[in-house]
Amino acid sequence: MSKRKKNEIPPLVDATVMAGFPSPAEQYAEAPLDLNELLVKHPAATFFVRASGDSMVDAGIRPGDILVVDRSMEPHDGAVVIAALDGEFTVKFFRNDGGGVRLEASNRRYKPIIPDGETELRIFGVVTAVIHKFEAAQ
Repeated sequence: MSKRKKNEIPPLVDATVMAGFPSPAEQYAEAPLDLNELLVKHPAATFFVRASGDSMVDAGIRPGDILVVDRSMEPHDGAVVIAALDGEFTVKFFRNDGGGVRLEASNRRYKPIIPDGETELRIFGVVTAVIHKFEAAQ
């Protein structure tokens, strides 16, 4: 097996992987897969941030995951956003469905956050992807 150079981009194998029953493996490499190209649509407006806490675990966001955040996107109802409430950052679902703006967790232990007139709410960007390792790989 050949060793890759440190900054060399790994290839994308030109085959799908069955999540059900196994299929014969194919060893045909497509082009190199650049994760920035795959995950970042607006480079000048994108940043990465590491998640902490368990309020979004049911949405697949676990402590230690890396979130890809696009500041150029407008939040829509149901989008996962990075928000600041009185200067404190959080990641939550953005809800604006006629009942006013609120932020919702994806863990039943957390109540929705409904900003009042005294709470400053700023949306910093929309989460477009989540990167996490399996525990066995860490």
